[in-house]
Formats: sequence, C-alpha cells, structure tokens
Amino acid sequence: MADNDVVKNMLGVILQANHGGMSLSHLQRDYKELTGEQIPHMMGHKHLDGMPVDRSHSGEVLINNSATHSMDYFASGDRDTRHLAKVVARQRGSKKTGRTQFVNTQMRVKPVAPLVFDAFFSQSEGLASGKGEPYNAEQVQAHIKEILVKYSNGIWVSKLPRIYRDLYKEDLPVEAIKDLETWTHICIVEKTYGSNASELLLYPTRASSNTSSPLTSHNTTASNTRKPLQSSGKKKPSGSSLSHSGSQSPQSSSSSSSSPIPPSSPATLSSDLKKKLEELLVKYPNGLWAHALPKLFQDTYNTKLPGHVLEKLDLLSELCIIDYPMPDNPKRAILYKRSCRTQKKEVKRRPSVQEVSSLHIPKEESSNVLVLEATNTNQVMIRYIGEGYSQALESMDDEMREFYGLEESRQVSSSALCIGKVVAVRVEDEDAILRAQVSEVMSDELKVKYVDHGFSAVISKSKVFELQEKFLKLPFQATKCKLAGLEPFSQVPAVISKFETMTSGRILLAEILERGPTPLVVLYDMSQDDDVNINAVCMRELQDKTLACPLQVNSVYMNVIVTSVCSDGTICCQLPSKGFARMNEILEKIEKYFHSQVTSEFLVSRPFCGKVCLARFKGKWSRVEITNLHGSRVLDIRFIDVGVQASVEVFELREIPTTFLCDLMAIPPQGVKCCLADLCVSVGCWTADAVQWLREKVVNTTDCSMKVTHVDETKGCIYIHLFTSKTLHDPSRSLNHQMAQTDLFKQQPDVVLTSQRFLLLLVLVFAEIIGGLTHVFLHSGSNMDVFVSVACHPGHFVLQPWRDTYKLVVMMEEMILYYNKTEEKPLNIAKNQIHAAKVENNWHRVLVKGVLTNGMVSVYELDYGKHELVSCTQIRPLIKEFRQLPFQGLTAQLAGMKPKQWSEEASIVFRNHVEKKALVAQLEAVEEGANSWDRKLTVFLVDTSQEEKDVWVHDIMAEFVDELSNEP
Repeated sequence: MADNDVVKNMLGVILQANHGGMSLSHLQRDYKELTGEQIPHMMGHKHLDGMPVDRSHSGEVLINNSATHSMDYFASGDRDTRHLAKVVARQRGSKKTGRTQFVNTQMRVKPVAPLVFDAFFSQSEGLASGKGEPYNAEQVQAHIKEILVKYSNGIWVSKLPRIYRDLYKEDLPVEAIKDLETWTHICIVEKTYGSNASELLLYPTRASSNTSSPLTSHNTTASNTRKPLQSSGKKKPSGSSLSHSGSQSPQSSSSSSSSPIPPSSPATLSSDLKKKLEELLVKYPNGLWAHALPKLFQDTYNTKLPGHVLEKLDLLSELCIIDYPMPDNPKRAILYKRSCRTQKKEVKRRPSVQEVSSLHIPKEESSNVLVLEATNTNQVMIRYIGEGYSQALESMDDEMREFYGLEESRQVSSSALCIGKVVAVRVEDEDAILRAQVSEVMSDELKVKYVDHGFSAVISKSKVFELQEKFLKLPFQATKCKLAGLEPFSQVPAVISKFETMTSGRILLAEILERGPTPLVVLYDMSQDDDVNINAVCMRELQDKTLACPLQVNSVYMNVIVTSVCSDGTICCQLPSKGFARMNEILEKIEKYFHSQVTSEFLVSRPFCGKVCLARFKGKWSRVEITNLHGSRVLDIRFIDVGVQASVEVFELREIPTTFLCDLMAIPPQGVKCCLADLCVSVGCWTADAVQWLREKVVNTTDCSMKVTHVDETKGCIYIHLFTSKTLHDPSRSLNHQMAQTDLFKQQPDVVLTSQRFLLLLVLVFAEIIGGLTHVFLHSGSNMDVFVSVACHPGHFVLQPWRDTYKLVVMMEEMILYYNKTEEKPLNIAKNQIHAAKVENNWHRVLVKGVLTNGMVSVYELDYGKHELVSCTQIRPLIKEFRQLPFQGLTAQLAGMKPKQWSEEASIVFRNHVEKKALVAQLEAVEEGANSWDRKLTVFLVDTSQEEKDVWVHDIMAEFVDELSNEP
C-alpha cells in the first residue's frame, strides 16, 4: 500500500487542476494517469465510492459526502463529424493507406453558432473485444437485474459496460448489448430523442419499477458512430490508456450528472404542482435552467413556486432529467422533460398497384431547396437539391428519356386512365419524359400534376405512356413545406406576392425547424453578401405604411424620446405619431391580458431567427425580433421599437396573443435610427467616453427635440441635430456642436497606470497558472480525444480536448448573457492583456496581440486558436467567473513528419483530413513556452471513424509528399 502522505500529495496535485472539486471517477482516472496505480483503499473508507473529494485551502484532501451524483460524462461532437475518437494503441511503424482523392461536393450551408455541439452515443466504451463469442446469458441477465435494482430510475446503456466491469470484475459481452432489447422480462431499452442526437436508456420493466425514463434534449442519426481502433497487429504500449470515451449528450456530460437522479423520500409534489411543472417542461424540449423556474412559474400561473422545489431538485426527478453542466456550481442545473413511452400501433395500408415510397426529409438541419410553387405559405411546393434528391431525379430523367425514346407503343388506353394513376408524359417543348399523376379525366385530354416539379397542366391523351415499375422506385420529389411565423397570414396577397418575387427561379436554403408531413422551415437567400431571411421580409409586408413615423428634411420634431445610444454612435429615437400611440395602446392591453391568463400557452418553445414575439423592457412587454440563436437556450434579440439589442434566455420570451397579433404586426417599427450630423468622426469610430457622455445627456430625458438634416437611404439612417431644449433649434446650440468642441473623440493612448500594470501582472500570472494546470497529466504516449478547431498545415494546428468541451459551451452561453447586458466602459487596452472580445455574435476569451491606431484590436482566441480583428468597443474585462475553465486551444504539430516548408497542396490535403473533425491525438512530446498559449504539442492524429481501418494522418501526408516528389 502506498504511503499515506504520498497519496495525499498526489491527490492534492490533481485537485489543484480542478479548482471547484471533481468527481471520484475523474479523480481515479487522473490519479492512474499520473502515478500508474489505482487510488489505495485508505483514509478510513472501505470502498472508493465513499470518497468523493474536494480541496481545502491548505491543500489537504477532504471528504465531501454531498457529491453523490458523480459519473464520467463527455462532451458532444460537431454536427459534421458525429463520432468520438477512441484509441488503445499507436502503431509506431508506417501504415500505408493509399492516396485519397479530395472532391468538395458540399453545397453552401447557413453558418451556425460555433458553440453549438450535437451529442451522440458510442457503443465502444468498455465492450469486450471478442465479437459474437458465446456467453452465459442467464448469468448476465442476473447481473443486469442486480444493477437495475441499484439504478431503479434508469441507466444509460453507454455506462453499463463500465459499471458491469466494476461490479463483477469481467467485461460485459458484446452480444449481450445487442440482446438487451429482447430481454423485456427484466429490462426495457429506449432511444431518447430531442433535436440532434440520441442515447439509449436501460430501465427495469414496469413489473419491478414504475419510474419513467430519462430524456436527453438531443437527437442523433444512427450513422457516423465512432468505433474502437482496429488492432491490425498493433501492440498497446505499456501504461498507455485513453480517457473514457463514452460520449453523451451535452446535458449528461458533466461529472455530477452521471445517471438519473433518484427520487427523494419522503417529500413529494402535489398533483397540481406536477401538472404545472410538466406543462412548463414540455414547452422547452431542449432544456430549462432550474434558476428560471421561480420567475417563469410566477409569470405563467400568477403564484409563487414553493421554495422547497429548488432546494431539493431531486423532487423533480420523476418529471425530468436533472443535469449539472458546471460541477463547480451545483445551483446551476438544467431540467429536461422525460420521454413518454407509447405503444405504437401498426398502421395497415391498403395495397396499391402503384406503390411509391415516401420522400424522406434530409437529416441535416438545413438543406438547399428549389421553390416550385407558392399560392399559400402553409403549402409551399419545393424540391430538395443534392445527392439522393435532384441528382437522383436527373439520373432517372435521363433513363426515362432513353427508355421511352426507343418505344412508341406503350401509350395508356383510355379505359385504364383514372384519377390518381401515375403515368409518364412526353413534354414536347423540353424533349423530356416526366412523371405525372392524373387529377382529372376529360374526353380527349387529361389534367395532370407533375409529381417531381409541382405544377399542373392539361395535356392530350396521346402524350401519356404507361409508367414502368422501375420508375416508381424514386419518391415523388415535389413536396410541401410551410413558412415559420407566417402561419396566420398564409394567404395574404401582399405576402404571397413578395414571396414569389424573392423565390422565383432561385435555390434557397431551408432551415428545418420541425419535421413531419409538412416541415416547418425558415428560408434564406444566400446569393447576396448578407443572408436574407425570406420569412422575415415577407412578414414586413403586413405593415401599414400610414402608421410609420413621418419624417421630412429640415423639419423639427418635439417630444422626442431617445431610447438608446449605441457604441458606434447611432441613436434610436421615438417620435409622437399615430403608430406610436396605437402600439402603446395594444401593448397595454396585452399587459392586462397576460395578468388575466393562467396558462403556459404563450411561452415560446420554438425560437427561430426572424421570429417576432415579446420580451420585457424596463418592466413592460415590448416587441422583439430574434436575430441569432446560441444553442437551444440563449438567443440574441432586438427590441424593434427601442433599438436596443440584448441576449436573453428563451424562457424570457412570450408569444403575441392571437387576439392582438394582426393589429400589432401592422404597426411598423417605432424606433428611428439616427446619427448626429456635422461631426468630424464617422459612425463606428466613437470612443467609449463620447458614447457615455451622450447617454448621460439624452437617455431617459423627455425634453429632447430634433431637426432632420438629410437622409442616407443606403445606410438606413436619418442625420439630425439633437437638442435638449424645445425652443431653441439653432445648430450652434445642439448637442452635435457641444460634442465637437470637446476632446471626447480623441483616441485614448495605450497607457497602463502603475496600479493597472500590477493588476495586469496578477492576471497574467493567474492565467498562466490555470493554463499550466490544463496539461498536468500530459505525458508521452498518452491518448486524448480531441477536436481540431484550426488546421493551417501539419506544422501548425490547434486542438481542443473533448473532456471539457461542454463546459466551454456552457461558459460561452454565460458570457453572452453577461456581456450583452453590460454596457461598455472606457478600457485601456494593451498588448498581451487577456480580455473578453465579441467576435461576430459570440464572446471569446482572447489575448491582445496588438492595438491599431484606427481603434481596431488584433486578438487571438485562446479557446479556438483563431486570430481576429475586432473594434476596441467590443473588448471587455474578463471577469473571474470566466477564468475558471483552462484555455482550451492547444497548439500542436504532427508527429512522424520532418519539419519543412509545407506546400499549399499539402496544406489543403491536411486540412481536408483534420479540420473541424473529432480525432485521437497521441502525445509524442511537449515543448514548453513562456506562457501556456506558447506551449506546443507534438502528436500523432488518428481517425477511427471508418469501420474497416484506422487512418493515421502522418502516413497519408508522408505518402502524399512522396507522390509529389516523384511527379515529373
């Protein structure tokens, strides 16, 4: 047995890298990686399960019996990779894989928030190596039954092998995993669904337990699962081990939410309270933060949530899955509605002579489409573009043209023509044979609908041929969808006319929000510099232009309300008008209406970009438009009538009641975007001092007036002189003139005071300590599941460890909520400082690389390894809460290759193989630097996603370089 003090010291070293404590399973793993041994059964505990630990200020290991929900969970994968890397050994010798051909056949897709990760399930964790080997089924069933007694509320199948091995000291046979679904006398296997990923759950049959099953909030496809690395004669290096690679959905990735939380005893919830909580959870299938429950419950049901609910969250375990994504903060939990197990009845269909399979909706969240016909936005006829759809149709069209071009005797007899029959029709103008369905039979003619193209026509019977069975195999390609947000206005002529104008003859991107016979979609025109949300543009056609703010050049307007001053110097003004009065009247009615209603009907459960709904602004409901989504719970909004942008959680939004929807949508935005005229500084170059000065002068002031000087239609901005007096409108007395006479627009020097330098030094030291602790356990030969965020060439790429990916996702959501609600203040920015910076729509932890004279700042993203250029107005201090997680970007170079100047061809090949992919990295060496972000790893990269072989990236690059050198 190891010496007691030695063990304590080792545990102390490990715990220093996990500031807020860690689960026992993580501790066991890290201890073994560090020492090569298991933690001894010591310190007064007979079993390790009784020894969750934390770290005291003195560095000693203390026992903390409160952390009882601990199990190893891992972060989700990129939607394009959907697999997890797992390695048991690295082959030192070269393994030739052959040169790969790289062809980019992907169509353009709509970019999504980089912090959204999909989850998936891998059956590779802990499975026995022998496939198909016989096993003692009765013994295994008995063991499974014993495990389910302990986990009566259900257990993830991905965790079963490890638990089985820990309890019975033997591997769970692979075939037993496959047979679980047939053992209905002892257990039930359920696949739980959400948005993008799936997980298998095992729970006792109802005879032994009446508990419900956990539900993850993500949905997955069955493809692209990661397998263990093929042995291929490779030898496992002694002492090498891979961190547990059982991949879970994000909500089950934290160490503190390993399995369904057992229900508390003897406390219970009343049936009425259960019903109300279930109604709220149903509204948020992607999860609801527990801290949001009290306000949401109060707003929805006009009554307080009993305080003991949040104090004892395990009371909710029979209603939902409780996940703790931040182990350091047990008060931050996400609640996921449990699934409902229903018995599916087999639907018997009448046999049809012409059987055509149904068209499958693409599995991706977005797909390119061609709009065929639209007389109703609830029934827009489209055709999917891409492999399996338009490409398959083109192939069939060519085959039909050839087939019917050779035979002229296959015309359909008049007696065989009937409504609903699918036939082949010759289209003379286009020299084509198309599939069509008969909708009306006349004497010499037919009315048919072309099932792949969506339009109808009246044709001669002489153009109709019998459709061969082989041409019925491809599903009809013309299908319907409906436009999200436009459901109540589906037949408004102005909406239909605008839609036809924008979609005629164009390939668009359809973001699929809801699947079903008629999918709910948002359409985007991606052909312009800025993506155009077609649903949102069509919605604006409902506006009554007579209710817009009347503005004329050289006119003076009194009683102006300045609602906001943006960091770029633009301001938003509200002017007295008919539309402004009407809007306030309707919003007041909505306020009273909500107070009279006790229902969850108005909670927003399906947010999407362009959606118009309601959110609180200064205590009152105001119109907002959703501008961006960060995952499933955090989103960006713009207050339409106030001009303020904010980031909120989805539970803060409300649907516009149907009673007021048409009237409210008819009112144009009442916030007018204005710029101060005659200033020597252009919009976008304002200093923080200038912005703050103007805010103090005009925001919340009721005596403002303005005079319009000119209108810039290209920028959509009204240039004005702004006054705080109602009587004097001489430009020399305007706020414009006052600002021009000050030093507010002078750029601040890059000077840091002595006290600030000392603080900066502490920050850098603190960051270095955190960064250094990230890699305490890295040693030669160790394996890591990684995601390659940036790949320049084999000599430089950036890795992210999978283990903390979900923590990064949650932290970035918290950063969005924090910084988007915090106004910018003057900040002295200097090289090598660590700050938070807004890059596009997300906040990142960054290192300042340089400050330019035009107010732009060069930054390096410490978690993603990217270099960006941002405005100084988008820089904020990085608060302590967001410094807890070690920086996730690890700079690396490919092992097994000689250092060289990489050609562009080789760099492209390398990027195609590794960038934005989940791989295995086996560490060869670590080159330390002055700072944690200067450290460089030398690693082998392995792609284990293929069933037949493992792809060693250095072998591919070596062979590619050899072929290039051998080319004449």
